[in-house]
Amino acid sequence: MGSNPINLAIRFLLELIALASIGLWGWELSTGIMKYILAIGLPVIAGTVWGTFAVPNDPSRSGKAPVAVHGAIRLVIELSFFYFATWALYDLGYTKLSWIVGVVVIIHYLISYDRIYWLLKQ
Repeated sequence: MGSNPINLAIRFLLELIALASIGLWGWELSTGIMKYILAIGLPVIAGTVWGTFAVPNDPSRSGKAPVAVHGAIRLVIELSFFYFATWALYDLGYTKLSWIVGVVVIIHYLISYDRIYWLLKQ
Protein backbone atom coordinates (compact mmCIF):
# COMPACT_ATOMS: atom_id res chain seq x y z
CA MET A 1 0.00 0.00 0.00
CA GLY A 2 1.96 3.02 -1.23
CA SER A 3 4.99 1.72 0.65
CA ASN A 4 7.31 1.31 -2.31
CA PRO A 5 10.68 2.57 -1.04
CA ILE A 6 11.12 4.89 -4.02
CA ASN A 7 7.66 6.40 -3.54
CA LEU A 8 8.33 6.80 0.19
CA ALA A 9 11.63 8.55 -0.60
CA ILE A 10 9.84 10.89 -3.02
CA ARG A 11 7.23 11.60 -0.35
CA PHE A 12 9.97 12.40 2.18
CA LEU A 13 11.68 14.74 -0.28
CA LEU A 14 8.36 16.42 -0.99
CA GLU A 15 7.86 16.93 2.75
CA LEU A 16 11.30 18.55 3.07
CA ILE A 17 10.71 20.75 0.03
CA ALA A 18 7.34 21.78 1.43
CA LEU A 19 8.81 22.75 4.80
CA ALA A 20 11.61 24.69 3.11
CA SER A 21 9.13 26.44 0.82
CA ILE A 22 6.94 27.43 3.75
CA GLY A 23 9.99 28.72 5.64
CA LEU A 24 11.22 30.68 2.62
CA TRP A 25 7.78 32.20 2.18
CA GLY A 26 7.78 33.25 5.85
CA TRP A 27 11.25 34.76 5.43
CA GLU A 28 10.24 36.79 2.39
CA LEU A 29 6.89 37.79 3.89
CA SER A 30 8.25 40.22 6.43
CA THR A 31 11.21 42.20 7.71
CA GLY A 32 13.30 42.45 10.84
CA ILE A 33 12.91 39.89 13.59
CA MET A 34 9.62 38.68 12.07
CA LYS A 35 11.65 37.20 9.18
CA TYR A 36 13.25 34.79 11.63
CA ILE A 37 10.08 34.09 13.58
CA LEU A 38 8.07 33.24 10.45
CA ALA A 39 10.91 31.42 8.67
CA ILE A 40 11.24 29.09 11.65
CA GLY A 41 7.76 29.22 13.12
CA LEU A 42 5.68 28.46 10.04
CA PRO A 43 7.56 25.24 9.17
CA VAL A 44 7.48 24.20 12.84
CA ILE A 45 3.70 24.68 12.95
CA ALA A 46 3.21 22.86 9.63
CA GLY A 47 5.52 20.02 10.69
CA THR A 48 3.78 19.71 14.04
CA VAL A 49 0.37 19.42 12.40
CA TRP A 50 1.83 16.92 9.90
CA GLY A 51 3.32 14.76 12.63
CA THR A 52 0.54 15.02 15.19
CA PHE A 53 -2.69 14.32 13.33
CA ALA A 54 -2.49 10.83 11.87
CA VAL A 55 -4.45 7.70 11.16
CA PRO A 56 -3.56 4.85 13.52
CA ASN A 57 -1.55 2.07 11.89
CA ASP A 58 -0.81 4.05 8.73
CA PRO A 59 1.88 1.88 7.12
CA SER A 60 3.34 4.85 5.22
CA ARG A 61 4.14 6.41 8.59
CA SER A 62 5.36 5.00 11.88
CA GLY A 63 1.89 3.63 12.59
CA LYS A 64 1.67 5.84 15.66
CA ALA A 65 -0.97 8.53 15.89
CA PRO A 66 -0.45 11.11 18.65
CA VAL A 67 -3.88 12.49 17.74
CA ALA A 68 -5.95 9.96 15.82
CA VAL A 69 -8.01 11.35 12.97
CA HIS A 70 -10.21 9.89 10.27
CA GLY A 71 -8.41 9.07 7.03
CA ALA A 72 -10.31 11.73 5.08
CA ILE A 73 -9.15 14.39 7.55
CA ARG A 74 -5.56 13.18 7.22
CA LEU A 75 -5.84 13.37 3.45
CA VAL A 76 -7.13 16.96 3.69
CA ILE A 77 -4.20 17.83 6.00
CA GLU A 78 -1.69 16.35 3.55
CA LEU A 79 -3.20 17.98 0.48
CA SER A 80 -3.46 21.34 2.28
CA PHE A 81 0.18 21.09 3.37
CA PHE A 82 1.42 20.40 -0.15
CA TYR A 83 -0.97 22.93 -1.70
CA PHE A 84 0.22 25.69 0.64
CA ALA A 85 3.87 24.88 -0.07
CA THR A 86 3.25 24.89 -3.83
CA TRP A 87 1.30 28.14 -3.61
CA ALA A 88 4.07 29.69 -1.46
CA LEU A 89 6.60 28.97 -4.20
CA TYR A 90 4.27 30.46 -6.78
CA ASP A 91 3.64 33.52 -4.59
CA LEU A 92 7.40 34.04 -4.26
CA GLY A 93 7.75 34.09 -8.04
CA TYR A 94 9.16 30.58 -8.44
CA THR A 95 6.47 29.72 -10.96
CA LYS A 96 8.28 26.89 -12.75
CA LEU A 97 9.39 25.33 -9.46
CA SER A 98 5.87 25.56 -8.08
CA TRP A 99 4.54 23.74 -11.15
CA ILE A 100 7.21 21.06 -10.84
CA VAL A 101 6.47 20.50 -7.14
CA GLY A 102 2.72 20.50 -7.80
CA VAL A 103 3.01 17.96 -10.62
CA VAL A 104 5.30 15.69 -8.55
CA VAL A 105 2.77 15.84 -5.68
CA ILE A 106 -0.05 14.87 -8.05
CA ILE A 107 2.00 12.01 -9.50
CA HIS A 108 2.92 10.85 -6.00
CA TYR A 109 -0.74 10.70 -4.98
CA LEU A 110 -1.74 8.96 -8.22
CA ILE A 111 0.90 6.31 -7.57
CA SER A 112 -0.33 6.10 -3.97
CA TYR A 113 -3.95 5.42 -4.99
CA ASP A 114 -4.04 2.36 -2.73
CA ARG A 115 -3.06 4.48 0.27
CA ILE A 116 -5.73 7.05 -0.59
CA TYR A 117 -8.31 4.27 -0.78
CA TRP A 118 -7.07 2.93 2.58
CA LEU A 119 -7.23 6.39 4.16
CA LEU A 120 -10.77 6.98 2.97
CA LYS A 121 -11.88 3.63 4.45
CA GLN A 122 -10.47 4.45 7.90
